[in-house]
Amino acid sequence: MNWQELVLERKDELLQELQQLIQIESVLDESNATEEYPFGPKPAEALAYLLQKGAEQGMKIKNVDNFAGHIEMGEGNELIGILGHVDVVPAGEGWSVPPFEGRIVDSKMIGRGTIDDKGPTIAAWMAMKLVKDAGISLERRVRLIIGTDEESGFRCVRRYFETEEMPTLGFAPDADFPIINAEKGIAGIELKQQASFESSKLLLFQSGERTNMVPDEASALIQLPLDDVNESFHEFLHTHKLSGKALDMDGKTSLLLYGKSAHAMEPDHGVNAAIKLAEFLTTLELDGQGNTFIATLVHAFASNSRGKDFDGYFADDMSGETTYNAGIVQFAKEEGFTIKVSMRYSVSCPFDEVMERITNHFKQRDVEVRVASNSAPHYVDKSDELIQSLSRVYERQTGHKAELVAIGGGTYARVLKKGVAFGMLFPGEPDVAHQADEFVNIDNLLKATAIYADAIAELAGKRE
Repeated sequence: MNWQELVLERKDELLQELQQLIQIESVLDESNATEEYPFGPKPAEALAYLLQKGAEQGMKIKNVDNFAGHIEMGEGNELIGILGHVDVVPAGEGWSVPPFEGRIVDSKMIGRGTIDDKGPTIAAWMAMKLVKDAGISLERRVRLIIGTDEESGFRCVRRYFETEEMPTLGFAPDADFPIINAEKGIAGIELKQQASFESSKLLLFQSGERTNMVPDEASALIQLPLDDVNESFHEFLHTHKLSGKALDMDGKTSLLLYGKSAHAMEPDHGVNAAIKLAEFLTTLELDGQGNTFIATLVHAFASNSRGKDFDGYFADDMSGETTYNAGIVQFAKEEGFTIKVSMRYSVSCPFDEVMERITNHFKQRDVEVRVASNSAPHYVDKSDELIQSLSRVYERQTGHKAELVAIGGGTYARVLKKGVAFGMLFPGEPDVAHQADEFVNIDNLLKATAIYADAIAELAGKRE
């Protein structure tokens, strides 16, 4: 079956359906969330759009309380799951075209969700139609599971699987090709010390809003006059090629320092503003708990992001090194300090053992360690049927070897009993998800659709 030719014949249909889906501004809207619309009306509208398309094709559909839904075809006791989502992050500023139009410019369609994840989801939906229309007999059912809250915490699929069948195996078209078979564990750790109410020249410190991002801005208020700080602060900025401000605040000094944001899966791709500002503050010989706070932050995170300075290092061949991102950092003289860390831990990491080591280390500094959240690692062995089948498909459709990839991020694949992330960014493509002028390359959209059609036939088609 020449899937690429079949996709090309239905290119206009594919692009039109993607444009219609992009035109639904399906951003989380908690101010208008209700029991009927748990994430606001627009994510539910995007879900309803796809379910209606499934009904028009004579496939089985189900809406699970506007959290998630599915479109299903085929027969058999076993189920192949394809997990996509129709919610998107806010558009933000800086677009050259309207973000919710789906405008085609040269070889690209530009719009919020084109690559994350409406484009891949529509590609999977078209792939189902192609397999159905080709008359391929299926011995496993195929189900496109559609979430509406992937960008804000996976509440959609957690609710879905409370009542719905877990697929035998499946994939999520919401990452990179070739095949992501290892996703690190993701834990939220808090380092905390209650206020001591002792003298402290550091009055306030604030950096970061989310643990899954390297903070790109940090601020501090110190009980020192500007003249005592200004020159050394700007020398520090110049030496480290950073930018910032020092301002007089009624005899106190307010400091603001800018870093570089990056995803927490690899903190070294960014410049952590909190750590850099703390490094500067160590030069001022501050007193009291403020000094304890900055010393703790610098000691733990300034020299590396791998936990080597607090006995948290671990690595394996399957997924690489465990990483730690100090994403939210707060100090107030009246409240003490909290450092909230995103820990992305290796697939084979003995989590409890490593956490015991970390806890014991910080206990010596009178710092409490708490695990706020923990999502276990996800891994599918290279010898598994799923990996072998998708590898054959990818190599058949692209002519390139299906290398296995490990990531520190989390995809829908980790909610499956046996699942991987499978596309749809091809090697070498820029990742423009969440950015202004997010786009999908149309030729690659067509190629991915052919890959997904082949994958459905490979995984669910009757064996001769």
